[in-house]
Amino acid sequence: MPDTLTRPAVTGGPHAVPELMTAWVRGWAVSRGTPAPVAVPGGFRVDVGLPGHRVRHVLHTYDADALGRLGRTLTAPGTWIKVSGDPAGLRAALPDAWTMDVAGHLMSAPLTCGTVEPPASYAIRVVAEGEVVVARVLDATGRQAARGQLARAGEFGIVDQVETDPAHRRRGLGRVVMRALCDDAARRGMRTGILVATDDGRALYATIGWTVRSAVSGAFRAEAGQPS
Repeated sequence: MPDTLTRPAVTGGPHAVPELMTAWVRGWAVSRGTPAPVAVPGGFRVDVGLPGHRVRHVLHTYDADALGRLGRTLTAPGTWIKVSGDPAGLRAALPDAWTMDVAGHLMSAPLTCGTVEPPASYAIRVVAEGEVVVARVLDATGRQAARGQLARAGEFGIVDQVETDPAHRRRGLGRVVMRALCDDAARRGMRTGILVATDDGRALYATIGWTVRSAVSGAFRAEAGQPS
């Protein structure tokens, strides 16, 4: 179906945005421990099952009319919609009852092997926890200073939940976590990394070779007691 929403310019790459979004939602579901995504027109539905986040629809192919129909059909509190596209277009297409989420950035990069060298007094630990690989940076006392995780979706490695403790920021630990995850994924045969970054994360990932492929916009129907 044609896409009539306004979208920002995106850079090219070996994989089209719909393919990247498909891999991302599949890996996100593995990372978050939800049931596998179910195909719906233009994308997928994920039964997340959390308070305030019961169901998530992730769309990679749509137009404004389709979004409007979906927004009028999905009325249950705790329902989310995520799309690869501009926030203004999503806001204009949805009924007023929907609350906009903070926009993100779909990014990708080739996965390559490389040496992981944490700063002095820090150590890196990479372990498999079920289907998810978790990288942790530990300080000299053994406490977690930074972490991130990665789940597989075919040839793609989906990076998720990268975070650094505020007391340990501005020391390059985010880069250490990313290098560890990418190295592990490449050694296990994955070829392309995917993530959805915040504005702050986008700046970090761009410095280590990740490329923005599309904006990612979201909206939700708030549950009772949930900010809207």
